Amino acid sequence: MRQSNAYVIGFAAVLTVVLGGLLALAAVGLREPQQKAVKLDTRTKILSAVMEIQEGDDVNRIWEERINSLVVDIDGDVVGELDNGTAVIAEQIDVGKEFKKPAQDRLFPVFQFMNEQGQVDSYIIPVYGNGLWDRIWGFVALEKDLVTIRGVRFDHKGETPGLGARITDGEVQDRYIGKKIYSNVGELVSIQMVKSEAGDPSIYDEYHVDGMSGATMTANGVNDMLLKYFKYYSSYFKTIETADKEAIEEGEQIEEIEESETQLIDEQANQ
Repeated sequence: MRQSNAYVIGFAAVLTVVLGGLLALAAVGLREPQQKAVKLDTRTKILSAVMEIQEGDDVNRIWEERINSLVVDIDGDVVGELDNGTAVIAEQIDVGKEFKKPAQDRLFPVFQFMNEQGQVDSYIIPVYGNGLWDRIWGFVALEKDLVTIRGVRFDHKGETPGLGARITDGEVQDRYIGKKIYSNVGELVSIQMVKSEAGDPSIYDEYHVDGMSGATMTANGVNDMLLKYFKYYSSYFKTIETADKEAIEEGEQIEEIEESETQLIDEQANQ
């Protein structure tokens, strides 16, 4: 039986409302699991820059036990809250959104990886930039000396499979381990991925890594991304160096005082 136009339009409208409602309910119901999955994935990538994450590892437990986090500005000052009083939390900083702001207005998360004694073992910073076709990003872990690379984890949105997309390969990322971002005279030189691929990473010095065949533009994007973010964080790095120096000097002063007191006690005992 042929239905009237009004019936068809009404049926379509009701069906649209019902399906739209179901989709909305599904989106709301899945939002929390999706957020948890994204959070877990991010934590895994950050931790994998400093340690081997095995299948079945309790990433959230490791995170709570081993990671301290903070947020700094371009001057290296710690930012605890925004002007409106909102607390600033490192995990909640969207580095992609911050990337769109002028550098002087950005917030920069810092993740401190702690050893079993509760001391800082290494520093992990997020990096973000432009590849050949779209955005690239990652996490870079620096040893406590703030000079030596401990590990990197890169990712991308649209680099060419088998070429620029190889920045996600463990073999490519491992090339950065042990490289230096400062020269022997303290100049920030970052790390450069060279053009083309020799196949023998050992031929390069402390500041260069082997390239990726056919992916020069992606490699240039990685080079630019690393240099810029090391510069962004350089002021914060200097505050750590200053704090370390002050701690050492304070420790030396305490040792001198203790030695003087011990010497005085010994002299009094001998009189």
